[in-house]
Amino acid sequence: MTPVLGGAALPADLAARVGAGAAELQRRGIGPGARVAIGDGDILAWFLACDRRGAAALVLEPGWSARERAGVLADARPDTVVEGTPDAGSGTVEDIPVDLAAPFYLPTTSGSSGTPKVLQRSRASWLRSFEALGAVPGPVLVAGPLSSSLFLFGALHALWCGAELRLEPRLSAAAARGAATVHVVPAMLPEIAAVPFELVVCGGAHVPEGLRRPELLEYYGSAEHSLIAIRQDGALRPVSGVDLDVRAGELWVRSPLAVDGRLRGGVLDPSPEWTSVGDRVDLVDGVLTVHGRESATIGSGGFLVAAEEVEAVLRAVPGVSDVVVAGSPHPRLGAVVTAVVEGEPALADLRAAARAGLDPRKRPRIWLRAKEIPRTPAGKPARAALAAALAAGTLDAEPLR
Repeated sequence: MTPVLGGAALPADLAARVGAGAAELQRRGIGPGARVAIGDGDILAWFLACDRRGAAALVLEPGWSARERAGVLADARPDTVVEGTPDAGSGTVEDIPVDLAAPFYLPTTSGSSGTPKVLQRSRASWLRSFEALGAVPGPVLVAGPLSSSLFLFGALHALWCGAELRLEPRLSAAAARGAATVHVVPAMLPEIAAVPFELVVCGGAHVPEGLRRPELLEYYGSAEHSLIAIRQDGALRPVSGVDLDVRAGELWVRSPLAVDGRLRGGVLDPSPEWTSVGDRVDLVDGVLTVHGRESATIGSGGFLVAAEEVEAVLRAVPGVSDVVVAGSPHPRLGAVVTAVVEGEPALADLRAAARAGLDPRKRPRIWLRAKEIPRTPAGKPARAALAAALAAGTLDAEPLR
């Protein structure tokens, strides 16, 4: 039995792998209250095996730097690490009662400190999220890494619906052929513009008008809150049971779909009743308009990059007086991570620091040198002005060579 799927039957081959994984975890003494880190391999089978044993699963991101991985493991304190494919000859699994309110998933999300945060989520929170999204027709295509909570959610939701699930490492028109439903982020929409679907489920509240289509179902949320709002009849409206409050333009959320809190050194720091991730919004007559994150976050190819984290790594490079990281518009990725540097650093040194300290998806792809970074009257970097100049092509900067 896989509690997070509400008792939905699994395909025979997946069920066998889940049973083998659960038996292996049982042999290791893993049960309710334990934490398991999942490395490379059959992530879905191991994840559901953890669920069957009542344990909480952490999916390790292969692109993390050694520093990031060490920080995550120090906060999660897993009891064991698994990888590869569960051994089919693992034996019988003891049935145990599983508490839906207990921890089952330890999602991670980037923070400005430079180390991904480790959150704790209950089974009940995602079961409620599945219900909020509703049933979808199969086959369901999920074409992205299951280390991403968005794509993992899409995969489990498909299984909860009883739909055929198709997993692909990346999206393409060929991979999409024959699928009825696909889970995407806005940057993926151009790739499938000409592919017919019954339903396109898109996580993100910033779909350009030119990419909207009749079968598009948009939802807005976060790793901390799960689903917050769904676009219905052209308007983004809060999910039933989710309470929203706007304080000085910032969104605060009270939700039964939210995480329990954050793990620090293996100890849960519980979330307060109302929480915020810093999104700037308007809420008028029940219609939500999202303007973006208060802190500097760049969406590139469906991956969120905390600008402050990249800046912290690059500021340590000799010759850097200051640096601001922003997104340069890109037609397919949405944005490309761009470093705008003051000073006279060597490009080779900057790239070496990025390789050593950052996930590949967080490393700048465009390097610029500016005589003066735009600043506020208080002397702080004017991020909005810099991003606008990048978008308009008017930034007074030259390529680093």
